[in-house]
Amino acid sequence: MIVKQTQTLRVSQVGLSQARPTTKERLRSVPWWLIAIILVAFLVVVLITTNPDYHSAFSFIKAGVLVTLSTTLFAFLIAIVLGLITGLGRISENIIFKNLATFYVEVIRGIPMMVLIFFIALVGVPAIVDGFKVLGSSLSTLGLPGVGAFFAGAKISSVPMNIRAIIALSITYGAFLAEVFRAGIQSIDQGQMEAARSQGMTRWQAMRYIILPQAIRNILPALGNDFISMLKDTSLVSILAVRDITQIARIYAGNTFQYQTTYITLATMYLTMTFLLSFLVKFLERRYQTNDRH
Repeated sequence: MIVKQTQTLRVSQVGLSQARPTTKERLRSVPWWLIAIILVAFLVVVLITTNPDYHSAFSFIKAGVLVTLSTTLFAFLIAIVLGLITGLGRISENIIFKNLATFYVEVIRGIPMMVLIFFIALVGVPAIVDGFKVLGSSLSTLGLPGVGAFFAGAKISSVPMNIRAIIALSITYGAFLAEVFRAGIQSIDQGQMEAARSQGMTRWQAMRYIILPQAIRNILPALGNDFISMLKDTSLVSILAVRDITQIARIYAGNTFQYQTTYITLATMYLTMTFLLSFLVKFLERRYQTNDRH
C-alpha cells in the first residue's frame, strides 16, 4: 500500500513538473518585439517632453495628424465601396461587368502607387472637370441653360489637392480590396448559394443576406490590415503638397535643418498610430470570434 502511494506521488510530481513551464519556455513566450516597440516609443516621448528640439518638431508636425487621419478614413470608406462593387464584378456571370472589373484591377495593380497618385490627381481629375464642361455646353444647347451653366462653370482649381489625394487613394485601394472581397466571397461554400436559390431567393438576395455577411466576417482581418497600410501610404500624398504630417515634417526639416530630430519624431508618430490601429483590429477580430461562438 505504501509502495503504491509512493508511486502515485511520484507520478503526480512528474506530471506537475511537466505541466509547469521552464524558465526558457517562459522567456520564449515573452513578446520581446512588443517590449522593444514600447521602449522605443517611450524613449521618443521622453525626448519630446525634455528636449527642446524634439518638442518643437512634434508641436509643428502634429498639426497634420487630423489631415492624415481624415484622408485615410474617407479614402478607405470609398475604397470599400469600389472594392465591393469590383469584387462582385470579378465573380459576375455578366461578361461586360466581369471584364470591366478585371481591367480595372489589373491596370491599377500594374502601376506603381506614386505614379497612380500623380496620374489620377493631375490627369484624371482635370479630365473629369473638362468632361463636366463639355456636358454643360451640351445641356445648354439642349435648352437647359441653368444646369448647363452649373457644369460649364467647373474649374480644375476648384478641386483642392486634399480631395484629389482622397480620390487617388480610394481608386488605388479599391482595386486591392476588390481582390479581398473576391477571395472572401469565393471562400463561402457554393452550396449555400444553391440552397438559397432553391428557397426562392434571387442571386442578389442570396448574396446580400447569406454570402456577404459571412464573407465580410472572414475578410475583416484583411480589411484591417489594408486600412493600416493606407494610413502609411498617405505619406505619398505629400507629393501633392497635401499638408499631412509627412509634408509638414518635410517643411519643418527644410526650414530648420533638423533632419534627424524631425524624421525620428515623424517615424514614431506613424508607428504609434499603426500600433494602436493594429490592437484595435485584433480586438475586433476577437470580439467577432466570441460572437460567433455564442
